Amino acid sequence: MTETLHARAVLLDMDGTLVDSTAVVERLWLEWAQPHGLDPATVLRVIHGRQGHQSMSILLPERDHAINLHENTVMLANESSDVAGVVEITGAAALLQALLPHPHAIVTSANVELMTARMGAAGLPLPALTITAESVSASKPDPEGFLRAAAELGVDPADCIVFEDSGAGIQAAHAAGMRVVGVGPHAHAHDPEVQVDDLTRVAVTATDDGFTLTID
Repeated sequence: MTETLHARAVLLDMDGTLVDSTAVVERLWLEWAQPHGLDPATVLRVIHGRQGHQSMSILLPERDHAINLHENTVMLANESSDVAGVVEITGAAALLQALLPHPHAIVTSANVELMTARMGAAGLPLPALTITAESVSASKPDPEGFLRAAAELGVDPADCIVFEDSGAGIQAAHAAGMRVVGVGPHAHAHDPEVQVDDLTRVAVTATDDGFTLTID
């Protein structure tokens, strides 16, 4: 069934939405978790969509947060240097090209270095506006990143469409008052307004007061 969403801006998560980095993310996080004796399934449920130090706080709630911040810095450096197998989500390049005339931004829990490394590995261009870990004081599922992107683009949150794959990201977008296109097989469980397997089904058409996203 075809869905048509009117918007004035699009906000895009990166990992799992524009780039497929699942293998490297999960491998590095399971290596981190092993000495702590953490259940792998629990680790994989927690880490997606959040900043690393927040994931560590959830997984090791009794630990000094200063340690989490330090280990997160190490994790980000490891992730930035390990981009083997990172590829675009099918249709990402075409969608970013179609959005060029319209307000759009990346809103990611990655830092600038990691975002740049993964987008470059996938052969994808960076939008003019990117909201990264350095840009916010609170990680998804807090809506701060999405709200900041909307404010910088000068667009009301209700007129923004978010593309997200993770539960934390979809929760953040809904808390910001935005509609969500869920990307990938796991997004459906988090109640996006629309769900797609990849980005090939999304078409962008300009209108007098913004644009429409047609998803077939």
